[in-house]
Amino acid sequence: MRLVGERHGERLRVEKGLRAEVAQWRSAAGLVALAVPTTYMNDSGLAVVALARRFGIAAVGGLVVVHDELDLPAGRVKLKVGGGTAGHNGLRSVHAHLHEVGYARVRIGIGKPPGRQSGADFVLRRPGAAERALLDVAVEQAADAVECIVAEGIDAAMTRFNAAG
Repeated sequence: MRLVGERHGERLRVEKGLRAEVAQWRSAAGLVALAVPTTYMNDSGLAVVALARRFGIAAVGGLVVVHDELDLPAGRVKLKVGGGTAGHNGLRSVHAHLHEVGYARVRIGIGKPPGRQSGADFVLRRPGAAERALLDVAVEQAADAVECIVAEGIDAAMTRFNAAG
């Protein structure tokens, strides 16, 4: 979600001890911290818990996690609060380290793997040109969704973004 930082004139920078690249700025809602873990995806919960501590986020309601989603068609963006991991190892790590699941999620659909291809192989492959174009638009929409969550709250953002498409 580097795009969100760029929109606010901020660049992500590695912050010691946080296991993430971080950008921060002030909005009308207060301090906003954007982070991209530098850990392996399966260990992203280590970065999330360190960031929550560093920025004094006591309740998971103050967190937004953006992630890929096999259960959504490629290019579809949907928001939700809480829920299971659906086999997503990054979410599994976040759940294990936070011990709570009530954080907001911006889910970017990547679709299901074709045939018998494993989910792991599917998410690690490089998308083709047509799929890349869909994902580029979805990343823009996901950035819009994150900004909407910050400005208007998760309920307003879910109403706006979950109604589309």
